[in-house]
Amino acid sequence: MKIGVTCYPTFGGSGVVATELGHELAARGHDIHFITYALPARLNVFLDRVSYHEVTVPAYPLFQYAPYDLALATRMRDVALHEDLDLIHVHYALPHAISAHLAREMLAGEKKKLGVVTTLHGTDITIVGQDRSYLPVTRFGIERSDAVTAVSRYLAQVTVDVFTPDKEIDIIPNFVDGETWKPGPRCPLVSRLATSDARKILVHVSNFRPVKRVLDVVEVFARVARELDVCLLMIGDGPDRPAAEELIRDKGLEDRAFFLGNTPAVQAVMPSTDLYLLPSNAESFGLSALEAHACGVPVLGYAVGGLPEVVVDGETGFLREVGDVDGLAEAAIALLGDEPRHREMSRAARERAVAHFGVETMVRRYLAVYDRVLAAL
Repeated sequence: MKIGVTCYPTFGGSGVVATELGHELAARGHDIHFITYALPARLNVFLDRVSYHEVTVPAYPLFQYAPYDLALATRMRDVALHEDLDLIHVHYALPHAISAHLAREMLAGEKKKLGVVTTLHGTDITIVGQDRSYLPVTRFGIERSDAVTAVSRYLAQVTVDVFTPDKEIDIIPNFVDGETWKPGPRCPLVSRLATSDARKILVHVSNFRPVKRVLDVVEVFARVARELDVCLLMIGDGPDRPAAEELIRDKGLEDRAFFLGNTPAVQAVMPSTDLYLLPSNAESFGLSALEAHACGVPVLGYAVGGLPEVVVDGETGFLREVGDVDGLAEAAIALLGDEPRHREMSRAARERAVAHFGVETMVRRYLAVYDRVLAAL
């Protein structure tokens, strides 16, 4: 197959999933063409059968806001026509599903058929899509897609409840490559920061948006640090990073908390850690939690959205109600202070990640969706 892929090329979960899926499809002999405004963060353009097509948006004084969705639709149309794409798989409903629909309409005059598959990842449904300014057009994009997938049962149900689309939604969870994400010894960077092999490592990875509640991460860490010898790694960047750094300084923990920014080598750092903190307001799935599990790292978070579909409370991590910082801290202290239990939970986390969210299973499910779409064109 010849498949176009459009996603947001950032460090967020949707872009990561789109990129990794593209890599896996290319490895299985499919031609993959990424169509985005910038090179996706994890995209390896040196792989065979992987191509990148940049979307440029002309700036004209007439436009207060450049119409990216129209420029994207035009680029999709051109790539589909000249690369003879069979279908385009868009990640995030807005504006990607709308742009794909427009591209297909333009191709009708060229007598070129193009399948459209839309994967819903989260805030396109739970936040942005529910805004009255966007709800009708989000529903339209979903209904005009040939197939729609969601990354969790939770997200699929929210989509049905809010948009009542006349469309079946395939649930295909996010996946993890157990050979890339796996347990291992501490990497040199973490050993240098920790300063002691006995010191336990807590870690958080996100885009530092308010929904990720990074201040709760700091509060949990501060409580654990009163009882145990621990340090904290904060990976990522975003609007709430300055506030988190200030709170760390206020608590006098700057010598034990380290902000690493948007490091591309998370898979090298994660196995070096002992506990992953993800106290988000909402998680449609929790890809970073799955990656932590694959590395044998238990996860602590809030029991919201799709995270309970990834983390089994009491078996692979601990889940508490939103805002229960004390509860998360107590769970962390108990687990880190009980080495046999930590070792068992690490084993269970790894086994669940590989058994339930393996890459081979999910790629087959996406290919089945593609085949169904193409057969119906």
